[in-house]
Amino acid sequence: MWKHWKWRLAQRLELAWWKHYLRRHDAGQYLQAKKVYWQRVLSVANVALAPGERVLDAGCGPAGIFIALPNQQVDAIDPLLAHYERHLPLFQPTDYPNVRFWPQPLEDFLCTLPYRYVFCLNAINHVHDICRSIQVLANALAPDGVLILSVDAHRRSWCCRLFRLLPGDVLHPHQYTDAEYVRMLEAKGLRIERKEILKSELIFAHYLYVARKPTQS
Repeated sequence: MWKHWKWRLAQRLELAWWKHYLRRHDAGQYLQAKKVYWQRVLSVANVALAPGERVLDAGCGPAGIFIALPNQQVDAIDPLLAHYERHLPLFQPTDYPNVRFWPQPLEDFLCTLPYRYVFCLNAINHVHDICRSIQVLANALAPDGVLILSVDAHRRSWCCRLFRLLPGDVLHPHQYTDAEYVRMLEAKGLRIERKEILKSELIFAHYLYVARKPTQS
């Protein structure tokens, strides 16, 4: 029960954070800067998407990597999409005719046709059930498909344990180290092919993982 309320609180605070942030920033400039950032992520991950490629943007938020993929067919999932559309002028689904938006938790997403590329960027530590969510990501991949996942991971295990006990980061219900994220991905049958640190700070390092689903025999 506590984990459920912790997640619900984090969701409310996430929407509040976006409202506060965008009151102080120009939406157009923010979107342009975000597109540049997503292009950097694609470059670091060494991912080049073909025109028309089907991709999944899991935990997309109001300005996920879908904004930088106008030539691909994107499915974008986020439980707060309806709230973003209602409260954030920055997010208008009609601006992205190539994107199908799914306003639901990642844990509830049922993949009917697998993807060669799945993105889960700055989102996996926002979900309610992280193990189930990683399983959904793995299930959504076609054999030999690639998951590109980024997340803030604790640099020190003792600090990670402290954050689990105390509300030091209420926006993120899950607190893990890099080694723990690697183990969770590998436990779902994914093979880590690339790992990069996009940004390092005092408490967290922002990791980018590129993981492949092995070809089925």
